[in-house]
Amino acid sequence: MSSNVLAAGAVPAGARASRPVRWHIGVLLAPALLIYTAVMVIPLAETLRLAFFRLAGDRQEYAGLANFMRLFGEGNWSQQFWNALLNNSYFFLMHLLIMVPLAIVLAALLSLPRMRASGFYRTALFMPTLLSFVVVGFVWKLILSPLWGVAPSLLDLVGLKSLFAPYLGREASALTTLGFISIWQYVGMPMMLSYAAMLSIPNEIIEAAEIDGVVGIAQFLQIKLPLLWPTIGMISILTFVANFNSFDLIYTAQGALAGPNYSTDILGTLLYRTFFGAQLQLGDPNMGATIATMMLLIILGIVCAFLFFVQRKLTRYQL
Repeated sequence: MSSNVLAAGAVPAGARASRPVRWHIGVLLAPALLIYTAVMVIPLAETLRLAFFRLAGDRQEYAGLANFMRLFGEGNWSQQFWNALLNNSYFFLMHLLIMVPLAIVLAALLSLPRMRASGFYRTALFMPTLLSFVVVGFVWKLILSPLWGVAPSLLDLVGLKSLFAPYLGREASALTTLGFISIWQYVGMPMMLSYAAMLSIPNEIIEAAEIDGVVGIAQFLQIKLPLLWPTIGMISILTFVANFNSFDLIYTAQGALAGPNYSTDILGTLLYRTFFGAQLQLGDPNMGATIATMMLLIILGIVCAFLFFVQRKLTRYQL
């Protein structure tokens, strides 16, 4: 009898309702996918292709790794590349060692319950992030100008005019000055990320710490800071990617030659100058693509190493 029941309840394979095709998903994703392919995938593939070719007369011919050997082997190319890489590393370390701790301290102060007008301070600190890099570079260049800038007059008002110098015109201080300008502009982003992470800490943990007598700076160092490590790791890697893709501020303030004497030259400005040319230097798309490929490999390698060896250890601090 049971077999009859099963036979009666069985539905023929052909009578089963087929699952509807969700064609609307493809329709909704198609515009974004086409735009992403047009502005990201195709240029990236073309850049990688150009890195393995060179111009022979009026046509491109396959060159293998010749462009990379030229980049690291020839004195002029090698000197420019390593100079830009060292400057880029210094630029990143400034942000990592100054901007990230400063952002965490500001977030900790703004998250205090007794802080008055915290919303105003958050807005004021975040506002420079919304400014155009052209505006930031041009305004700070005017402020620090020794001819018509307001910095000498402001320092003179407090009796510190002797400290003023043409910071953007000296090789020893130009990149450091641009680093501080960049920190001023972008400190609001890691501050808001850290602030949001602090607000997400459950009140039960804070109350338990207060019952145990852990308050003030000790509470921040022993309770809040360890719980912020995953956020700090994310901020650090985002800072690295952003700094190694930097171009706009240096170009606006110092031009394509990244003066004085290439002291502010980073990988982004070297790529632009090589690919498109600048003043008496002719553009070389193949060598520019080679530099872009090296930038991609550096960023990809560091990000993968961070995700596999660092981020995994930081996840143990997540709630």
